[in-house]
Amino acid sequence: MKIRIKNMVCDRCIKVVGQLLDDAQIAYKNIRLGEVETINNPAEAQLNVFKELLSDNGFEILDDKRSALVESIKNIIIQLIQKNSETLITHKLSALLEEATGYDYHLLSTLFSSVEGVTIERYTILQRIEKVKELLTYNEMNLSDIAYTMGYSSVAHLSAQFKKMSGFTPTEFKKTGGQRRTLDNII
Repeated sequence: MKIRIKNMVCDRCIKVVGQLLDDAQIAYKNIRLGEVETINNPAEAQLNVFKELLSDNGFEILDDKRSALVESIKNIIIQLIQKNSETLITHKLSALLEEATGYDYHLLSTLFSSVEGVTIERYTILQRIEKVKELLTYNEMNLSDIAYTMGYSSVAHLSAQFKKMSGFTPTEFKKTGGQRRTLDNII
C-alpha cells in the first residue's frame, strides 16, 4: 500500500517518518519524499495512530489524488533545487515534471495553481531564493558562484529576483542576517 504524506521535504523528514511508522508498528518497504510504501495494509487503528503521530510532527496523509499530485510536484522541485541544480540548468522544468509525473505540463500547472494559489514557476523561484539564502548564510561562495550554481544568467539577474522576492538585495540579506523559511513553508 502506498501512503502519500504532505510536508516531507528533506532527508531528515524521511528519518522522522520512518520512526513514526515504527512507533505505529507499521511495516514498510520504502520511504521517499512524500510517499511511504507499506508491506501490508495497516489496520485502521495503526493508521489512526500514524496519522496522529504525523500531525504532531507537522505532516499529514494526503487522501485526495489532486493534493497528492501537487505535493509530488513540490517534492520534485525541492529535490531538483536542493540536490540537483545542474539538472534545472540543462533541462526545462516542464519536461522534468512531465517525465516524473506522467502528466501533461499544462494540466500540472493548472492543478498546482488552483490548489496552491501560485504558479509552478513562482513556487520554483521562491524555492531557489531560499536555496540562495542558505548559500549566502554559509558564506562559502561569492555571489557570482552562487548565481552560476543556481542557474542564473548573471549576478544582476539573481540580485533583481532576490530583491523582488525577499525585499532585500543579497548583500543586505547577508549583512542583516535575514530570515530563512523552512522549505515546507514557502508560498
